[in-house]
Amino acid sequence: MGDYEVFKKKIFDLTKIDLSCYKERQMKRRIDSLINKAKKSSYDEYVAALKTDKALLEEFVAYLTINVSEFYRNPDQWQLLEKQIFPYLFEHFGNNIKIWSAACSTGDEPYTLAMVLGKFVPLNKIQIVATDIDKQVLEKAQIGIYDDKSLKGLPADLKNKYFNKLDDKRFQIKDEVKRCIKFSQHNLLKDPYPDHCDLIVCRNVMIYFTEEAKQVIYKKFNDSLKKEGILFVGSTEQIIAPAKYNFSTLQSFFYKKD
Repeated sequence: MGDYEVFKKKIFDLTKIDLSCYKERQMKRRIDSLINKAKKSSYDEYVAALKTDKALLEEFVAYLTINVSEFYRNPDQWQLLEKQIFPYLFEHFGNNIKIWSAACSTGDEPYTLAMVLGKFVPLNKIQIVATDIDKQVLEKAQIGIYDDKSLKGLPADLKNKYFNKLDDKRFQIKDEVKRCIKFSQHNLLKDPYPDHCDLIVCRNVMIYFTEEAKQVIYKKFNDSLKKEGILFVGSTEQIIAPAKYNFSTLQSFFYKKD
């Protein structure tokens, strides 16, 4: 295949994605599989193809940035958000809270945030920033069409209220929810972070990064939050020793900036 270190540098120059920040064995396996699929025999040949074939480059970025998402994933955590975390945020920051959904994938998470927040605040008062590195998933998020598998965990009242049924298996989120979300492209490893956030949601993404990359990202998340703001992480991503990033545990998977 060739020199993987040289390949990583060329990919960074081309895409600004730093492969050194991802767990190597797992990422290399994904890339080797893509190269075989493209019928290329080496890293150099694959990079040359990426430079001239826009569709191949988009497929590469989409495949690299693992996108597994669904609405209301881990229901207990969403119930905790609704019953304890949102009331906490309203008490500290008022009803006009600033939320960033980082690495939002196909939009399932920011749309879930808007629907749950809509129980407290009119939808036309909600503005959530949602970002991802992958342009293709952001396009899908903005279209807002999902299959029944993505919605299987969503409470029926929210599904009935906020989705239009297109056919037996496909549903489209209503425009009133779409208007709550501002989608944009963002690379967690290199781009500036939003500031003065009250709540940052970043779930089921950090597991793919190295420990060194995680430390940088957690520190930047902390800098992005207001004092006493909250970081909400995934069910396999509890932060070991949160105090070293200036966080304390408010509830499982919810960390408060000290």
